[in-house]
Amino acid sequence: MIPLQDLELLEMIQQPKSKEKGYRLLIEAYQKRVYGLVRKMVIIHEDADDITQNTFIKAFKNIHQFNGNSGLFTWLYRIATNESLNFLEKKKRRFFLSIDDHHETMTQYLGRSNHITGDEIEKKLLHALLKLPEKQRLVFNLKYFEDLSYDEMSKITDTSIGALKASYHHAVKKLEKELTVE
Repeated sequence: MIPLQDLELLEMIQQPKSKEKGYRLLIEAYQKRVYGLVRKMVIIHEDADDITQNTFIKAFKNIHQFNGNSGLFTWLYRIATNESLNFLEKKKRRFFLSIDDHHETMTQYLGRSNHITGDEIEKKLLHALLKLPEKQRLVFNLKYFEDLSYDEMSKITDTSIGALKASYHHAVKKLEKELTVE
């Protein structure tokens, strides 16, 4: 079922007179959450900004394809997830980076960025998250940070609930191991 706020936004977007306002309100409603998801995947602020912007551009271009089987939030997260994973894959291919080199680049960014706030525990968690495979990191972020249900995550990632539970379990075990080693 689509939330009432989403229905109102969709109605505004469909009307020529209120289309721009509808898009602006859509961005205001979901930009921070989409950025947060993307940032946890790509780490680097500038990349997260670009991917967030691309997510909304894709959403605007394809709003007519939104079928209402989920809320706009779920649909936007699916776009953002795909954009993030595609970005990471392209970046590795473009620079011929091995996974280890790419993780090293993001780890170095964590150490010097003034966009990363928080205490040492948070930074250790972020470093440990970088060591997870991208799909496991995504599942962990959606479950732990976004507190989404497995049903919502399944719609976003187009993955079975069983596979999501297994990915989350493996991610948690790897993080526990990584965080207790130090």
